[in-house]
Amino acid sequence: MQKRLIAMAAVFVLAGGPLALAEDVSRTGALSDTGKLTQTDFKALTDARIGVVKAALQLTPDQQKYWPAIEEAIRTRAEARYSRLSKLQGRAAAQRADPDPLRLIRERAEIMDERANGLKKLADAWEPLYQTLSPDQKSRMRVVVTRVIGGLRDAAEHRRKELMDDDDDEG
Repeated sequence: MQKRLIAMAAVFVLAGGPLALAEDVSRTGALSDTGKLTQTDFKALTDARIGVVKAALQLTPDQQKYWPAIEEAIRTRAEARYSRLSKLQGRAAAQRADPDPLRLIRERAEIMDERANGLKKLADAWEPLYQTLSPDQKSRMRVVVTRVIGGLRDAAEHRRKELMDDDDDEG
């Protein structure tokens, strides 16, 4: 039981790594002049997230052979997300000037389809490794995934509020 508590505490400490890095990036001014993450910053955060997951799992030498496919799938999804966000920033100004509701719905559907496909590929990459995980590793994975999803949900809500505040300021 004590070993499990120590492992859970380690996961929480490790899961905070990307958040600390993001805070450090904002404090040191490593962001672009626009206050948005650069591609280099985004890659650094992805590296940190990958490191957190890998450290939390404490893979055995036999399990290591499955890791490259997972890391590639994580990086592919992260690159796609950065690309989506960059395109979204570019389209935002044009859509404010001349919003086309049908085009917005179609674009949203395409984005959701791309994200779903990326998520399926990630699940496919995880499956062989997941089958080999011990109960303790599966438990740590659940904690990390829950923290990551919770963190992403909080970040999305924060960003949504920022966008709403920006719209209020312009009106």
